Amino acid sequence: MASNNALEFGHADRKEIYEYVERHGAVDPDETREHLGLDPSGFRHHVAILKRDGRIEAADGTLRVTIDAGAEEEYVSADLEFHIRPARQEDLTGIVGAIRRVVEEKTYIEAETVADEIDHEEALLRHNELQSRMFFVATVENDVVGWVHLHAPELEKLSHTAELTVGVLEDYRGHGVGSHLLSRGLEWAGSNGYEKVYQSVPSTNEEAIAFLEEHDWETEAIREDHYKLDGHYVDEVMMAVEL
Repeated sequence: MASNNALEFGHADRKEIYEYVERHGAVDPDETREHLGLDPSGFRHHVAILKRDGRIEAADGTLRVTIDAGAEEEYVSADLEFHIRPARQEDLTGIVGAIRRVVEEKTYIEAETVADEIDHEEALLRHNELQSRMFFVATVENDVVGWVHLHAPELEKLSHTAELTVGVLEDYRGHGVGSHLLSRGLEWAGSNGYEKVYQSVPSTNEEAIAFLEEHDWETEAIREDHYKLDGHYVDEVMMAVEL
């Protein structure tokens, strides 16, 4: 996904179908065909080719973009069982809720932007000519308790880099959830051609900085007084890891 040169469809209607599905996350096939004004046979033909080429897939009666991100994994700590898996469109509400609960601590500004963006777009995963966006979630009894998110603009000069956010609800910290999420996100990034992953946090978020340093991230730069939290200026710590 680090390069979108492969996003060629061979037919304008096929490209239009893909873009509609990608933009909306999960769509009803009949409603999509009617909205695009395509005849039934032509629509079925193009959808079949998109499925064959691994562009889109059918799940639970809907069409959605195909993103190969591996299987669900189960982990058991001393007193917690949790699963980590690729996110799907149906997780959008749970992810937004989890992010908003974490950012209530006022220590994760970039994550708040992510929540606003996906809540506004109402599409969780993206892969188009402008950007790629991927999520993995940690769940406990099917409830989202943590996430890792990667976002990359599709610009040639930045095609080797991706921005990451990761967070876990306070009640589920201390069980390795965050470490497993971070590992899963970086594994996906490396396998998709990204060479460097970065993120920024306020200097007051000492817990996050220590967590990233424990996983071999390094501070690349500090922007003084970049944030203003509760009336106080706070430095931005810009961190990254080479894959």
